[in-house]
Amino acid sequence: MAWLYLALAVVAEVVATSALKAADGFTRPVPVVLVVVGYGLAFWLLSLLLRELPVGIVYAIWSGLGIVLVTLAAIFLYGQRPDMPALIGMGLIVAGVVVIQLFSEMHVS
Repeated sequence: MAWLYLALAVVAEVVATSALKAADGFTRPVPVVLVVVGYGLAFWLLSLLLRELPVGIVYAIWSGLGIVLVTLAAIFLYGQRPDMPALIGMGLIVAGVVVIQLFSEMHVS
């Protein structure tokens, strides 16, 4: 169940973060609702998740996936294209999460 909570928390956070741009400084009601509900749901799910898993590992996976997925959403929704240094940086973040999962004693099994 923990992995489902994590996946849903990531999706909720990606929706909320992607809606921030569309909210235009919190002046557009529908995107504002997506932001508030998305972040609320994401943090509620994280609170449930942290009953079972270490906070450091959860946050590393949540933020790493969030960075990559928000970037993909920005490409498709807003036409924002990351440059090579951004792509390399994101690759390093993903590699860090993989290293934690494979080699750390704190990994999530």
